[in-house]
Amino acid sequence: MTAPLVALTGSTGFIGRHLLAALSARGYRVRVLLRRPVELPPGISGAVVGDLARPQNMAAALSGADAVVHSAGLAHAMSGAPEDDYRSFNTEATRGLAQAAARARVRRFVFLSSIRAQVGPSAAGPLTEADAPAPTDAYGRSKLAAEEALAGIDIDYAALRPVLVYGPGQKGNMAALMRLARAPYPLPLGGLAGQRSLVSVESLSDAVHAVLRAPGAMRRPLIVSEAEPVSVPEMIAALRAGLGRRPGLLPVPEFVLDAVLSLTGRGELRERLAGSLVARAAGLEALGWTAPVETRSGLAALARAGG
Repeated sequence: MTAPLVALTGSTGFIGRHLLAALSARGYRVRVLLRRPVELPPGISGAVVGDLARPQNMAAALSGADAVVHSAGLAHAMSGAPEDDYRSFNTEATRGLAQAAARARVRRFVFLSSIRAQVGPSAAGPLTEADAPAPTDAYGRSKLAAEEALAGIDIDYAALRPVLVYGPGQKGNMAALMRLARAPYPLPLGGLAGQRSLVSVESLSDAVHAVLRAPGAMRRPLIVSEAEPVSVPEMIAALRAGLGRRPGLLPVPEFVLDAVLSLTGRGELRERLAGSLVARAAGLEALGWTAPVETRSGLAALARAGG
């Protein structure tokens, strides 16, 4: 029996690189959709070069594909008009690709959305897909608009909403946290009590596999997170454990840390450090999926591997 053919976008990005390796390792045939020619690892079934912002003719890219995994997107605005940038790359390109996939009779379209399509940087209580989406920035609004566009297209789709993703090659907040963990001195973060759900690239790749093979129609968003949330002190402790070090955390009260951040002009870090964002992968759990990685162990393994 011929293995399913998956057309993958974003294969040169942080998440896309891991998806490419994981899908190939699971026996899928993978055709990558690229903006420009690049060197690819062996075992790729094919590559098509094109501009997803202008997906008028994707027939060659999608011919014979059983599924599309769309991980390409814009994380940071490139101009002074972020709403326009995000809408062009995250919403309209997704719409155009999904319409092309529908014309090509692709069975399933898997869209890598974001938890930011559902909520801002923190949430008052645990989230599931049953909670009404309320994005707070241009990035989140563009992802939610892309999900809404998919709902209007005649194709079976799943919009995955991963929480903060960690793994080798990570960027942004997780890369900053790793730099803190590697610092040789104690950190005044032991008093932070906010809980955060995380997901490793391994668990996210496993969720994509679960969605690709799930029977029946989906046509809905699905949160992707590992089971147990962790606090910032627990993240630092896990990373330092992976480095063979003690936690080295000072229990400075949150109000003191708030004052220091405000005085140093870094008040925006407060919500990212101290706020909570706990999300449960209820929809995926209903499909029988459980994250294969436990967050604390995953963070320790990442640090040991030099991530």
